[in-house]
Amino acid sequence: MASDALYINDRITIAGWELTEQFVLAGGPGGQNVNKVATAVQLFFGIVNSPSLNDRVKANAVRLAGRRVSKDGMLMIEASRFRSQDRNREDARERLKELILEAAAPPPPPRKKTKPTKGSIERRLKEKSGRSEVKKMRGKPGGD
Repeated sequence: MASDALYINDRITIAGWELTEQFVLAGGPGGQNVNKVATAVQLFFGIVNSPSLNDRVKANAVRLAGRRVSKDGMLMIEASRFRSQDRNREDARERLKELILEAAAPPPPPRKKTKPTKGSIERRLKEKSGRSEVKKMRGKPGGD
């Protein structure tokens, strides 16, 4: 059980009781240390039922997390990049923080429609008439 709270920003803080950590054996290189010590960490966070996040952030986070979220709304982040348990734990918490910060980012402003400039309209029409002339020249010659 993760005891300390995870500070995301000045508006979002995830309480420690919402996070669950499980330590497992990591694969890959590392020799005897990897075979004996459970250094990889699996960080679980009930993202759908969390009281710390509003509905917009929850929906964005579930969309961004993709397959890492189970059907019952539990997000699992697995970190096994480092050889020590503490560094993997911090890595998992940092990745959760980055995910929630990206989900909490404001949506981009709507696109403003602009009128084409007079010069661009003239260039487009000139190009169209030029293409028309090229296509007229492709026809069979008229016999007079």
